[in-house]
Amino acid sequence: MNLIYFLSIVSTLIHSVHTDKRPNIVFVLADDYGFHDIGYHGSEIKTPHLDKLAAEGVKLENYYVQPICTPSRSQLMSGRYQIHTGLQHSIIWASQPNALPRDSPTLADKLSETGYSTHAVGKWHLGFYKEEYLPTRRGFDSYYGYLTGSEDYYTHRRCDRQHHDMSELFEDPYIYGTDNHGHNAWCGLDLHENEKPVFNESGVYSAQIFTQRAIDIVKNHDQTKPFFLYLAYQSVHMPLQVPKKYLDQYSFIKNRNRRVYAGMVSCMDEGVKNLTDALKATGQWENTILIFSTDNGGQILAGGNNWPLRGWKGSLWEGGIHGVGFVHGTMLTKRGVVNSEMMHISDWYPTLVGLAGGNLNGTKPLDGFDQWATISQGKPSPRKELLHNIDILFPKVGAPMFIDTFDTRIRAALRVGDWKIITGNPGNSSWIPPPHAPRNMTSKHINVGDQKNVWLFNIKDDPNEHNDMSDRYPNFVHRMLDHLLSYNKTAVPPRFPPPDPRCDPKLHGGVWGPWE
Repeated sequence: MNLIYFLSIVSTLIHSVHTDKRPNIVFVLADDYGFHDIGYHGSEIKTPHLDKLAAEGVKLENYYVQPICTPSRSQLMSGRYQIHTGLQHSIIWASQPNALPRDSPTLADKLSETGYSTHAVGKWHLGFYKEEYLPTRRGFDSYYGYLTGSEDYYTHRRCDRQHHDMSELFEDPYIYGTDNHGHNAWCGLDLHENEKPVFNESGVYSAQIFTQRAIDIVKNHDQTKPFFLYLAYQSVHMPLQVPKKYLDQYSFIKNRNRRVYAGMVSCMDEGVKNLTDALKATGQWENTILIFSTDNGGQILAGGNNWPLRGWKGSLWEGGIHGVGFVHGTMLTKRGVVNSEMMHISDWYPTLVGLAGGNLNGTKPLDGFDQWATISQGKPSPRKELLHNIDILFPKVGAPMFIDTFDTRIRAALRVGDWKIITGNPGNSSWIPPPHAPRNMTSKHINVGDQKNVWLFNIKDDPNEHNDMSDRYPNFVHRMLDHLLSYNKTAVPPRFPPPDPRCDPKLHGGVWGPWE
């Protein structure tokens, strides 16, 4: 009797495993992808496959990310604002002993807890100076990609300057070092499989390498359990590089940067198609939720465009933070719709953990909200406000507007309902119409004038930030500043350590990797 009972339990468990219908989750993160640069936003760049997926799913048109790379990735993986992880200033440079802290589980940790297999492909950019910060130590079963940012697409090498000018990072793409900018820099290979360097892919374009690795994961997946695939393309971040065949269709674009950038977008679009084809061929597509997101606004000087939004990558204007995003999947109750509810990249953490049937036990207080009912059913968003950032290390500008509330010299931005306040130096304030930036556009066009340091906009009525209302409503400005002050009281000190010479790849076999 006991044996029969035991065998029945085993049979039940086996049956439950084989009928696990929790969805596979594929999260595709594009790098430096401009708001205007997807077909359904009116772009001259062709993205037929992304357009089709978005049209069949839910387009997120009130969706926000962070102005630069590391902050967006940190909030995706932690569900917490960067003021609560110490990453509120700049990025994590390759040479810095810095990382997303280990005081709370990552999204991959939580999905792994629920029985998902977890895989990361592409750009990490959340720190690696100690082994404990590598992706395979942060919840991922496998990893294939690069640990830093701005690697060369063909050589897979990265150079990092020994001295950084943080005031320029936010506006000038050429502050990044590559093989062509290696003067006074540490340089090395940055391509890894799990925790080992990959030496045999020189000359192969990274977007194609990453797509193929994602396809291999799909083809080899044990379908008795669901998987989480985080595909963080390097595309379309500079350096501007792409195989020639993707350029032919864009001969009409005369600006070289824009033309190469367009080819890079088309290559990424093709990669997403090839991945979805693999999911269909293996019978997994119908049980897959696919999410597409940018990490920040497009970099105008490197071919991107955010029209009609104001500003670009690195700025607190809408062009730096209003992202392209959509969700596709048969689990969506309403499909083929546009969703205008407020969402933020930090919301994916609780949303996906909930979708996977997990719990939030063991996490520090989250700043993200579970948005699945909003996305799938069109219900009102639980998010009523959004802190874009508070960066006390960024150079201050002007004089405080009030002495009894938040210091307006500090770079910060906050959205409450339809209203948005910006303080300090928000970064480039230009509106750049398509198809590209003027030939004489330079990173020096970054200031909005004088010592002004407060702006107030009704984003619903004025989504492109033409009408500053801060002078008209000083009392409301004060209330918004009080709210910023409350947030700032919850902030942990920003961590931005100096470069560590021990990082030098020459000391580690010519490869970027942990040095402590």
